Amino acid sequence: MNHLPVSELSLPVGRNAGQRDRFHRVAKFLGLLLFSLRVWAGPFRDTGDGVSVREDSVPSGPWAISIVRFERSRTNLTLMPTLGDGRRLGLGTLTEQIAAVPPELGTPLAAINGDFYRTEQEPFSGDPRGLLIAGGELLSAPAERECFWIDTNGVPHIGFVRASFAITWPDGSRSPLGLNGEPDGDAAVLFTPAGAALGRQASGARLTLQAPTNGPWLPVRAGESVSAVVAADNARRTNRMTLVLPGFLRRLSPPAAPGQTVRLSFDTTPDLRGVPTALGGGPALVRDGKVQPARAVKSNVRHPRSALGWNAEHFFLVTVDGRQPGWSDGMTLPELANYLQKLGCTEAINLDGGGSTELWLRGAIVNRPCYGHERQTATGLVLVLRPTRR
Repeated sequence: MNHLPVSELSLPVGRNAGQRDRFHRVAKFLGLLLFSLRVWAGPFRDTGDGVSVREDSVPSGPWAISIVRFERSRTNLTLMPTLGDGRRLGLGTLTEQIAAVPPELGTPLAAINGDFYRTEQEPFSGDPRGLLIAGGELLSAPAERECFWIDTNGVPHIGFVRASFAITWPDGSRSPLGLNGEPDGDAAVLFTPAGAALGRQASGARLTLQAPTNGPWLPVRAGESVSAVVAADNARRTNRMTLVLPGFLRRLSPPAAPGQTVRLSFDTTPDLRGVPTALGGGPALVRDGKVQPARAVKSNVRHPRSALGWNAEHFFLVTVDGRQPGWSDGMTLPELANYLQKLGCTEAINLDGGGSTELWLRGAIVNRPCYGHERQTATGLVLVLRPTRR
């Protein structure tokens, strides 16, 4: 269906300025109406289990947009993060991450790429840039961006999360604590078993921590505290954690000796105690049905984009292809936010884009990644059909 661009509408000669202004207002309205019909007319195709798919083609972009929608009322559907190296932090394609989902958790139906991360060209490759909680296990601390989480009642949220992680030494003094990331500043950094490969890249003095005789141990969980005993050796074992010390602690006498106990706390604001799923990203694109102002670097540059949105009835996984002239140029964040609002999202958050942009549905990639192949990423977000309880 071809539409005449507004710029090609001509005004008859001899009309006065007022008539001309009214004409242009009407022409603009008609142009926007034709544009919206062209964008939003495509129906969703049902794929079963409350999941449907739609692909929009917008010539004026040009934009190629892929959407997977699923019903929030389906209690047997759940969103969960995937890790780049299966059950550990690292890098892997989205297809590989989906294949590593344990069968007992259910059947993957759809997935989208996740948070920003350190790429294979960077040190600590595979380190997510923001918050990550998978299966209730705290794997990465929040960054200075909004993130997404699902609370203990199954309600989704977008917001800023502040971490107050700390270690209490045997003498009662406290130090800030990082988690599964590159040591920076005065914070000691804890590497859990899932982050062991990242921990091997960290330089500096180390303490190996093992489980206490009594009390909780692994996995680490947001909002909780655990005691840990300093081990007498540095042998690698699956149930141990490693603490890398910052410079000022290295210059002092060891803050804890073998056999002594330290206390690790993982407080957050808001309190994420018990939260099963959280994923970084950002910025927020739609809040309470309102488009949010662009606040991120490269917000106004067109790139491939990925986003997660929802309303009272549905979740939406959305990708916009880009960097492919003649097929799709990509969107700015304001363009993406406006699209998601018109799609019906009352809440939406940006995810990593660029070459990471990928949408997977029932065994097939439904968009066109800009490199022509899947990129290795650190995280994904997968929709799982949980097994029926008998």
